[in-house]
Amino acid sequence: MDQSVAIQETLAEGEYCIIAVQGVLCEGESRQSRLLGLVRHRRKRGQEHALFMYMHRRMAITGDDVSLDQIVPVSRDFTLEEGATGLGVSPEGELYILGSDVTVRLDTEELSLVFQLPFGSHTRMFLQEVARACPGFDPATPDPEFLWLSQYRCTRPEPEQPTPLGWNSPPGTGPPCAGIGGGVSDFDDSRSDKTGLLVDPSSCGQDTPDNLLTRQNKSKYEITDMVRSSTITVSDKAHILSMQKFGLRDTIVKSRLVQKEEDYTYIQNFRFFVGTYNVNGQSPKEGLRPWLSHGIPAPDVYCVGFQELDLSKEAFFFHDTPKEEEWFKAVSEGLHPDAKYAKVKLIRLVGIMLLLYVRHEHAAHISEVEAETVGTGIMGRMGNKGGVAIRFQFHNTSICVVNSHLAAHTEEYERRNQDYKDICSRMQFCQIDPGLPPLTISKHDVILWLGDLNYRIEELDVETVKNLIEEEDFQTLYAYDQLKTQMATKAVFEGFIEGELTFQPTYKYDTGSDDWDTSEKCRAPAWCDRVLWKGKNITQLSYQSHMALKTSDHKPVSSVFDIGVKMVNEERYRKTLEIVHSLDKMENANIPSVSLSKREFCFQNVKYMQLQVQSFTIQNGQVPCQFEFINKPDEKSYCKQWLNANPSRGFLLPDSAIEIELELFVNKTTATKLNSGEDKIEDILVLHLDRGEDYFLSVSGNYLPSCFGSPIHTLCYMREPILDLPLETIRELTLMPLQTEDDGVQLENPLGIPKELWMMVDYLYQNAVQQEDLFQQPGLRSEFEHIRDCLDTGMIETLSASNHSVAEALLLFLESLPEPVICYNTYRNCLECSGNYTASKQVISTLPTFHQNVFNYLMMFLRELLKKSAKNHLDANILASIFGSLLLRNPAGHQKLDTAEKKKAQEFIHLFLCNSP
Repeated sequence: MDQSVAIQETLAEGEYCIIAVQGVLCEGESRQSRLLGLVRHRRKRGQEHALFMYMHRRMAITGDDVSLDQIVPVSRDFTLEEGATGLGVSPEGELYILGSDVTVRLDTEELSLVFQLPFGSHTRMFLQEVARACPGFDPATPDPEFLWLSQYRCTRPEPEQPTPLGWNSPPGTGPPCAGIGGGVSDFDDSRSDKTGLLVDPSSCGQDTPDNLLTRQNKSKYEITDMVRSSTITVSDKAHILSMQKFGLRDTIVKSRLVQKEEDYTYIQNFRFFVGTYNVNGQSPKEGLRPWLSHGIPAPDVYCVGFQELDLSKEAFFFHDTPKEEEWFKAVSEGLHPDAKYAKVKLIRLVGIMLLLYVRHEHAAHISEVEAETVGTGIMGRMGNKGGVAIRFQFHNTSICVVNSHLAAHTEEYERRNQDYKDICSRMQFCQIDPGLPPLTISKHDVILWLGDLNYRIEELDVETVKNLIEEEDFQTLYAYDQLKTQMATKAVFEGFIEGELTFQPTYKYDTGSDDWDTSEKCRAPAWCDRVLWKGKNITQLSYQSHMALKTSDHKPVSSVFDIGVKMVNEERYRKTLEIVHSLDKMENANIPSVSLSKREFCFQNVKYMQLQVQSFTIQNGQVPCQFEFINKPDEKSYCKQWLNANPSRGFLLPDSAIEIELELFVNKTTATKLNSGEDKIEDILVLHLDRGEDYFLSVSGNYLPSCFGSPIHTLCYMREPILDLPLETIRELTLMPLQTEDDGVQLENPLGIPKELWMMVDYLYQNAVQQEDLFQQPGLRSEFEHIRDCLDTGMIETLSASNHSVAEALLLFLESLPEPVICYNTYRNCLECSGNYTASKQVISTLPTFHQNVFNYLMMFLRELLKKSAKNHLDANILASIFGSLLLRNPAGHQKLDTAEKKKAQEFIHLFLCNSP
């Protein structure tokens, strides 16, 4: 859509906007969308040019939709330098030379600005026009005077700059711009929306302009700091719609347009390639074209996912891996030779990686790119299992691509179901408009889900499975497939579709061959690697495995789709927009009001890490309204930490309704004060309507104290189960200072270590010393709740749970301690002596008695586990890495340890695991 028309309406007679482009102004950490217009002024002797910068609505159609921010005269000292390659293709025409956003630096004597402009031919044309407009250095040409600019007045919305800025007022000098992610030039995050608006530039780092040219001269695969996820927060994005007069009205207009979408869109098919490959920690050993491009027309979009990219301990604990760059290069070289592709995004969580490419000519129609990760491994966050996702807008269709690696082992199908549900509930994408709630996976027109889902074939022995495969009786075999069974009961992937399985199972093979697993475990073949989809106008053209690739013990899988994408008819869009604007003007003068289905909420018997949810409905009246839960006076948040409203803000059209869920969840951050009575399940929420009144909601309830979140010394003085004690006793013991035990003020008969810790360790010692993957594989949430109840009630004889669930409960217990086992005040000393066992023992000897006891008890137990390493496959490095971050915590705001500190914490614990006391 030509947005120079909107600029033209703001210009005086005789001035002309030659071309306009939307970009992102990078000022320090701020990212603000701007509409840039190159304006020409004719005078008697020649002509002058200036760059006009506007703040704007998302849909800048008329002059009312833009507000002049700044003018930069194109004078003799004006320079515009490109800092990142845009549409370059190497002389050899190599496919992996990909498109990127163009980062440009604008300099004059008075100012220096950095912009990111959208990838595409329009940007190239804009830069060429600006270059032609520069006056040059011919002394015969008179100096530009720019007298015509005095009639324009520029304003900026920031409150710290109340005085309107003149056209020569610099907003800053030499701000850094967003870094370019990846080892090759790429398209990545900053993209235009349906009308070209650039939004949400993000990268894994920040580059100063001086670094940009250095980066582009590096070899294609030398740079390893790939973009992994969006780093723009909601508050950062607020700059994009920071002008109040554009906020609510723009949301109303957009919502109306969504309602009338069928009036101005039509469907056009695009070819999508979706592929998944568990590479078993291997590096690429063969070309990927047999998987990615052989025997198919060139796709429009590639969605390529990997699992087990790197199985090393370094990748698991420190998240860095050279395998990312190796497989990225292999994929880029394996794309279809009949088309050129731009990399839109790369996202990785440990060994789970997802790549999104589009054909070069479609890149300008990709917008609102976001990427997120969810770890579902041990303690609900380790990234050896979980999912990564990329969401984007393609023309007018929203698409979400998810790559997941779910829990392993045949019997763990319930854990796989839980992983799927966790990914769906925790994967959230920020929207451009900060007034709107985050998007979940389900809130997209098209969902493509790929990965090693790990569902197995059950109830059949290995030989029967192999015989059915030999006979190619896949239909009979499929009847015993766990994913089919679980989908039939609507336990997972409700509403998703999977194509017919006409290929043999993709797992497990002897690496380098097509032979089934001949190892000692002799795994039964299974269709672990799958592709599913959900949405309208989707036709699957193929679904197959690729036996030619033998790098891994899995075979890669691909599916090709024709997906109907909503295209915008611009003439009909403009007419619809005019109708919507007229409706907006009629409604804008009225005051909104809503009714609430419920205003009082009571949460009874709240337990540690057990979610409770209550909901209510907001029913809107006759006026569009924007609602938001707002902070009460002198409070930093609209609610207490244990409470969350979902969504906490949003927009309602006339006569529409929305359900709000109040989620109450007590975790390690909030449990201690609830145990001590310093906090209670009590809160008041204020629901505010923009241009309307406030509504008050009351929240009440009671919390059942737990050993989780209780201090070590407190638990040592609790000889009875915590739920058997009076609340006042729990309060007194929880508030008791840590050093009481060493100050001569001894309470009666303390325990040496918390009995709850002993119960879990003893259970593991009796049942799990030979358990493979202990402390690495998560348990079930339902079993954790059972374990917690057994500990809090003292009914340990009723404990019945898997070894993995008890091991995870032990880790969660250590994580929940308000003061870690190694106290905060000794943290630095521990890191400093991490290579000296004698000095390390001396630090431990300075801990309070109960903390010393717990540390020594845990080390003794872990050394016992290491004696059985031939069976449980544990080693000192794994245990030191897992327990290092729990026993040693950074006291500065309880921040996570950085990589260097992680390694020192690991070394400290490693000393005690490898040396007898």
